[in-house]
Amino acid sequence: MDIIRNFWHLLKNGKRIAVLGMITAILTAGTLGCTAEDTPEDKIKDIDFTVVGEDQQPDSLKDIIAEKYTDPFQISYTLGDALYIAIGYGEQPSGGYSISVNAFYETEDTLVIDTTLIGPGKAENVTNTPTRPYIVVKTENIADKMIEFK
Repeated sequence: MDIIRNFWHLLKNGKRIAVLGMITAILTAGTLGCTAEDTPEDKIKDIDFTVVGEDQQPDSLKDIIAEKYTDPFQISYTLGDALYIAIGYGEQPSGGYSISVNAFYETEDTLVIDTTLIGPGKAENVTNTPTRPYIVVKTENIADKMIEFK
């Protein structure tokens, strides 16, 4: 009840524009806060995957990565019933970088993979030699789906 009384008092004192601006800002912020930008509305299901090391990658995929890994890249590679997705972030100034898979899911038309490059921690002892971090994930081959990289 005190809020209403204070609001009415402000309106009576000629501060209507400031109060209306404040109300508009609060309502706008509340509306924007409720949007679901990061929530995929068309997501059907999460995709199971395995991060594979170099020793588990097909030689032909390793050759493709070796040609591209100095620059950022995004590769999909199918071999039989397996789908490999390789994502590289190009040359970085030092060691200590890693890549996380934030999401990997299926929509009606696409497979969506979202990754992030994570830099070395401040307390981490890293080499000053440039590195070229990349990640390769393996999943089942889902036919007729485009891959969307985020």
